Amino acid sequence: MTRAQELIEYIAGVESLAIVCHDNPDPDCIASALALSVIAGESGVEDVELFYGGEISHQQNRAFINLLHLNLEHTKTFDPDEFDRVAFVDHATPAGHTELDVIPDIVIDHHSTETPTGEFVDLRKDYGATTTILVEYLRELDIEVNVQLGSALLFALHRERIDFIREPTPHEYAAALYVCRHADLELLEELYGAAFSPATVDAIGEAIRNRVQRGATLATSAGRTSERDALSQAADYLLNVEGVNTVLVFGIVNGSVEMSARSIDPRVHAGDLLREAFSDVGSAGGHADMAGAQIPLGLFADADADDDELGEFASRRVLNRFFDALHLERNGE
Repeated sequence: MTRAQELIEYIAGVESLAIVCHDNPDPDCIASALALSVIAGESGVEDVELFYGGEISHQQNRAFINLLHLNLEHTKTFDPDEFDRVAFVDHATPAGHTELDVIPDIVIDHHSTETPTGEFVDLRKDYGATTTILVEYLRELDIEVNVQLGSALLFALHRERIDFIREPTPHEYAAALYVCRHADLELLEELYGAAFSPATVDAIGEAIRNRVQRGATLATSAGRTSERDALSQAADYLLNVEGVNTVLVFGIVNGSVEMSARSIDPRVHAGDLLREAFSDVGSAGGHADMAGAQIPLGLFADADADDDELGEFASRRVLNRFFDALHLERNGE
């Protein structure tokens, strides 16, 4: 029996299913949730709802949801008692990458993590995207992929791995080949052309101005911003700087210092690097090539403190911790 068949057997007779995305979900997470909802619906689950926490601030992610007419509810409205089963996609543990503190019944994920609790767990560390796993389910179960789902899955595969050549595996290419004939390629072109918000442009510009380079490593502050996803966009952009193979971009978002790291250096594991530098004062983790971290702003100063003073102090501390973890020259105190 395949894992897809085991999933069908597990949800047989279930009337309601909540599919929970991680906070600030990306296309891989959202497309995986959509695919699981289709599988559940085809299996006779009458009530399937999709939830997310945090915010969806990346312009492509907002366009992704709007153009594909996806219906996601915020976890503020989530009540686990209203559902027979709860599924996590693209994350595995409660209170980790989601603001919810609920134990999932179903976990489908590709991240390298401790084996989560759950009655049905499919954790594939050798896959580059959770979407890939769901495409295999659809294929094995011979479930028709419509234009909405095909477009979502193909876009997610490209944005998660294929576009940036972020260690895609043969599984990602096989999945993309399978779903591409079902996708609306003109719609995908529109998604790639989604406009930057002025706040995103400001944050990326600030990151470019503030960059500090030590050898092949670059770190920078995007200042205070409302656009959390601008940090990852700036990190992707700055990784193109000649001679740079590891990047950290951080900024003050609401009540936290948020960080996004990228690395193409085979000697650097971005997730391990951020854990070493920041796990004692916040949360951190991720892949070898991309990772994130978060530190409560209260560790530096009152969130209402003068922006310039607070930003300078937080920036100095973050830079020092980051360069220390890499055994590189410190930024001056």
